[in-house]
Amino acid sequence: MNYESGGFDHDGTLALPGGEERRSRRWWIIGGVAIVVLLLLAFVFMHGKKDGAASAQAGSNELLPTVSVIVPGRQTVERPINATGTLAARVDMPVGIAGEGGRVTAVLVQPGQWANAGQVLATVDRSVQAETAASLSAQIKVAQADATLAQADLDRAQQLVSRGFISKADIETKTATRDAAIAKVRVAQAQLAQQQATNGRLDIRAPAAGLVLTRSVEPGQIVSSGSGTLFRMAKGGEMEMRAQLGEEDLSHVHVGAQAQVTPVGGSQSFPGTVWQVSPVIDPQTRQGIARIALKYDPALRPGGFAGATLNGGVSQAPFLPNSAIQSDTNGNYVYVVGSDNKVARRDVKLGIVSDTGVSIAEGLAGNERVVLSAGAFLNPGQKIVPVLKKATN
Repeated sequence: MNYESGGFDHDGTLALPGGEERRSRRWWIIGGVAIVVLLLLAFVFMHGKKDGAASAQAGSNELLPTVSVIVPGRQTVERPINATGTLAARVDMPVGIAGEGGRVTAVLVQPGQWANAGQVLATVDRSVQAETAASLSAQIKVAQADATLAQADLDRAQQLVSRGFISKADIETKTATRDAAIAKVRVAQAQLAQQQATNGRLDIRAPAAGLVLTRSVEPGQIVSSGSGTLFRMAKGGEMEMRAQLGEEDLSHVHVGAQAQVTPVGGSQSFPGTVWQVSPVIDPQTRQGIARIALKYDPALRPGGFAGATLNGGVSQAPFLPNSAIQSDTNGNYVYVVGSDNKVARRDVKLGIVSDTGVSIAEGLAGNERVVLSAGAFLNPGQKIVPVLKKATN
């Protein structure tokens, strides 16, 4: 037997020729399958890791708060100035006795009524003065009669002078007599006019059209030039508010500035215009007065107290809604969102505060992303998901 080509296996069986080759091939197959299995396991592991990372990232984004932000920019904002003061007549006209006075017989107007220029406000007894005027009127008629006779004498004399009955000297005398009679008529007329003017001044009249504010005279009262003011009137019914302003605020107010005036106890506001700014400052109070002209309205009562909001000019500044402003013991601040979407505290100085928002005097340039609301629930350094909102003008 040829023992070179075969042999026995370890179990005593005869090994067929080529067994070693078959075993080698089997191991190669087993190794290939193992490699494929390892590659599949590696692929599954890496793919699962990527999906897990993506899921973790999505989960972390879902945990971040979504916050509205705004880029305020820079807007033109008005500078309102608040002031208080008293109401008064713009032109206060005191009315008193212009003539010699006497006993008041009637008061024809009451406070709150309108009076025209020259209208009689009260009358004074003129019985004596009326008799004097009647006497002067009679004297005019006497003088006119004398002048008529003098003229007739002169006319007759001029007809006789050519016949030689009247000399030229007589003509000159009669002419002088006629001229004197005419002069007496004029004197009597002037005296009557003077008396009539005096009688007219007995009436207390309105110097100009306006609103009667007060009266301090009653029928039967004896008045004279020393009686003082009997009526007070507001010329044209125009009113004004004398607004008390601090030295700094007064420097921002100019003639022609618009204002809104609200009397104390009322809800209605009245438009006005600054017509005079005090040229001096009270050294004690460091305040000055801006006088605001107002049109007549029954709700505007002189002597009353009122508040006013004046236009102190305009400026360019970032403007934020009130909800964006936070405050604590260190002052006012806002939250600004950085490029990494993390919030940071930014201290700010407030400018003009109104119902529509707040202007920022210092602390913002206007191009930052500012947390619009929910700032009280955030912390510095916290990451958020910002949602940009459009700034409103």
